[in-house]
Amino acid sequence: MNSFWIILFHTYLNKLKSKSFIITTIITVVIVLALTNINNIISIFDKNGGKENVAVLDESGKLYEPFKQQLKTINKDINIKLYNGSEKEAEKAVEKGDVSGVIQLGLNDEDLPVATYKAMSIADSSLFTDLQTALQQVKTMLAASQINLAPAQLQKLYEPVSFKKVALEKNAKTEEELNQARGLVYVLLFIIYFAVIMYANMIAMEVATEKSSRVMEILISSVSPIKQMFAKILGIGLLSLTQLAAFLIVGYFSLTKNMDSLKEGFFGVYGFGDIPTATIIYAVIFFILGYFLYATLAAFLGSLVSRIEDVQQMITPMTLMVVAGFMIAMFGLGKPDAAFITATSYIPFFTPMIMFLRVGMLTIPAWEAILGIAILVATIAVLAIFGARVYRGGVLMYGKSNSFKDIKKALQLTKSE
Repeated sequence: MNSFWIILFHTYLNKLKSKSFIITTIITVVIVLALTNINNIISIFDKNGGKENVAVLDESGKLYEPFKQQLKTINKDINIKLYNGSEKEAEKAVEKGDVSGVIQLGLNDEDLPVATYKAMSIADSSLFTDLQTALQQVKTMLAASQINLAPAQLQKLYEPVSFKKVALEKNAKTEEELNQARGLVYVLLFIIYFAVIMYANMIAMEVATEKSSRVMEILISSVSPIKQMFAKILGIGLLSLTQLAAFLIVGYFSLTKNMDSLKEGFFGVYGFGDIPTATIIYAVIFFILGYFLYATLAAFLGSLVSRIEDVQQMITPMTLMVVAGFMIAMFGLGKPDAAFITATSYIPFFTPMIMFLRVGMLTIPAWEAILGIAILVATIAVLAIFGARVYRGGVLMYGKSNSFKDIKKALQLTKSE
């Protein structure tokens, strides 16, 4: 076992000290800090402190006040001010950057409001939508007064309908709990997706690199290929846990310091207040099993190529499976109880993401999650046995890779030993 631990820690420390790993870790930590401080960063570059200043040219002489009142209820960050100059002067103020835009208010032949909004760019759809919504409400009020509707009647007409959601399933999650679960699942799905792709690729590249430098010929004379494969898988696995721990620690402390400023955005809708312990445990289990599933697959695929340039071509089908599982999981965030989601959660290569999605979003029987875990463990065991045999023969193969036809050759080499 000494040789096993030597390879494991050599793989871990060698990758840990590599420039690419250090640079990737630093860049990712910076991205995590940027995302958790996004509101503070935006405020630095926003000279108006997040507020929009809009000039109003009221040609009717009576639309400004009701328009201002309606806009205040929609978005308090939009400041409008009645402009007393001409249209040309207002346009010059926009060009100078004194105001974000100018809106001209007027009345049509039916005494209903019409407007024209002018700005240097009309790419800011949210500002335009808020202005349009406020003016629409003014139009509704004026139209109601023309047909003699009392304010109380108008309020009753546009009062939102009472619509409650009641889940009949026992212990079903509430709307608030679903939003919290959706946010957590959304974040962890991304972690599982990127971690599986990045670290599985790393294993395949590690094997291919050693083969291309002929180091493998020396290794296989002293250590069995099976020990090599699992030592590399565990070494990279330890590396992944080290890197993810750095990301999560930095992200957690940065989030706790900036949570107040983030409540209006993503975290205001998808809170992370009371995360069930079971959900965290399932996240760790499915992450580890997903890693070992794809890492084992990547190791023996990497053993089939002799040149680093051929690695991406060989592992492309594996990468596509990860992408497919991620896309299905993204669809499942909106409809986690769909039959399609339930069925695909038992397909081993999709289980780490989709079964975790169901566990986090739904109240499913414990046996379903356990069955998914059992399927994953069984698949990893089968893949490990088969992968070890392919790896054992694959590391002896050199020359141009012929894709998956080389698996048969690797198995024949294993038998001939």
